[in-house]
Amino acid sequence: MIEVRPGGRRRIDRVLAPDYAEGVEQRPLVEVRELRDEAAQEETDLSYLRRLLHARIDIVRAEQERRSSGGSAVVEQLATILSTNAVGPATGLGRYQTHEPSRADAHQRHVEALISDVDLSDVSSLSDERLGEVLETFISEEASVSVRRREVQVVVDRLNAEIASRYQRGSASVDELLAAERGHHRRKS
Repeated sequence: MIEVRPGGRRRIDRVLAPDYAEGVEQRPLVEVRELRDEAAQEETDLSYLRRLLHARIDIVRAEQERRSSGGSAVVEQLATILSTNAVGPATGLGRYQTHEPSRADAHQRHVEALISDVDLSDVSSLSDERLGEVLETFISEEASVSVRRREVQVVVDRLNAEIASRYQRGSASVDELLAAERGHHRRKS
């Protein structure tokens, strides 16, 4: 389960802190964009973790289906199973995501640690009971990740709404954005 720790130093702790977007209407636009970008990165990472979990859920379900129907080995279906979840950019709610997962290795370790004594590369060796337990664990974790992801999306939406509002009111302009971006790129060089 992904827990949010009040006062924690992880990005998810910051983004989901009650005061993260507090007073956003009075903050400088550049700061609002930074908050939005940080929250969007967290959403991307949670989406990636969710996709990893979906792939594992699909592998376990494919093995259960194979056992009940006598179908082909999961290994023969693996490319198809994984391609439905793990290939291509992360998406969700029709959002265009410009970020790449920043903690892919950590997410992989997290998923592997869920069932540390199970080697999912050989799901056929698990008993029916153990396979069911593995599936329930992955489904439960995916539900937890999905809840946190939706909470982060609310934060991203709030920040995006503030940015859009400033453009609509005329208190922000594209010229300011371009100038800020040029300054940001010069500082990085």
